[in-house]
Amino acid sequence: MTTEIPGSKELFEKFSTYILPGRVKDPQRGLEEAREAERIGLGGVWISERYATKEPAVLAGAVSQLTSKLRITGTMYVTMRHPLVTASVANLMQQVSGNRFQLLLAKATPDYLASIGSPNITFPRLADAISLYRRLWQGETINYDGILGKFPAMSMTDRYDGPMPPIIFTAIGPKSLAFAGEHCDGVLLHPFITCEGVAKSIKIVREAAEKAGRDPKSVKIYHNIIVAPDLSKAEEEAVVGGRAITYLQAQGFGEVMVQTNGWDMGVLDKIRNHPLMSNLEGTNADQAFTRDQLVEVSRVMPQSWIDDGAAVGTAAECAKKLCAFLDAGADEILLHGSAPKDMGPLTVELRKLLAQ
Repeated sequence: MTTEIPGSKELFEKFSTYILPGRVKDPQRGLEEAREAERIGLGGVWISERYATKEPAVLAGAVSQLTSKLRITGTMYVTMRHPLVTASVANLMQQVSGNRFQLLLAKATPDYLASIGSPNITFPRLADAISLYRRLWQGETINYDGILGKFPAMSMTDRYDGPMPPIIFTAIGPKSLAFAGEHCDGVLLHPFITCEGVAKSIKIVREAAEKAGRDPKSVKIYHNIIVAPDLSKAEEEAVVGGRAITYLQAQGFGEVMVQTNGWDMGVLDKIRNHPLMSNLEGTNADQAFTRDQLVEVSRVMPQSWIDDGAAVGTAAECAKKLCAFLDAGADEILLHGSAPKDMGPLTVELRKLLAQ
């Protein structure tokens, strides 16, 4: 008889990880990362959307067949796919995975969407898309004429009549957080939000849900944390600092991050005035540079921004920091930045703390 290691159940329920973080040349690596995540006891994997080597529909399907327990979350933009296509992908993923799929909706920057000819992702578009997905999953034939287009008789043929996939929204500002509370099954908080910022964000979500007549606790809170356990200083700077710059540089996102955390807006100005950043001309930093190239820019940030907003240091120090975010109210932690192959010692330390 095999005895489960204390803390394993809690680890599976409360921790998941991104696979293929950042820019990707070898998507096959993500499949190995998913298998390793399951082996070390994490409960789920998340897949972001980046064309063309990080297509979430394809990768989610592959992961579903290589794993048996992992929750699988795929990110999609509502303006990039016809509503019927997105609904079909999620419905089919539920069937082939055994009800392990979650749909994450994200709001890309307007500049990026404009550069590829996609409409901006507004709250009315999001609300209508969510409504359409759920109605399609329930088997309705829909006659819709609205902001997303005109669909006179839209329905899913031979659909899977199982549990509807949870819909999660990635949010950072007060309006996005309130939207999640009103319309979604979960909310993914942005990386580099401090424990105090997390508590503040959760309050907005819960109050919006209650105001909408929903059970505030029905909206699950996921927090996305950049983690760098037992890494060399150079790798830590790339994983944590370089990634921080990709978020802070983005117009709108950077301001909200700094405001939410009560940080110094003058530091954000220094980051954006750095020679590398000042020549971007509307392009996102993660499209123009690798994270290693952004390390120099990241050295403008105070160390306190890293210490408060991420999990760095030894595996034991990272585990303690991650559990502090659970104490701040997060229901599940999404580990980001490091690969599952580097997280084995971290999961050992997390089990110790969770078993208490």
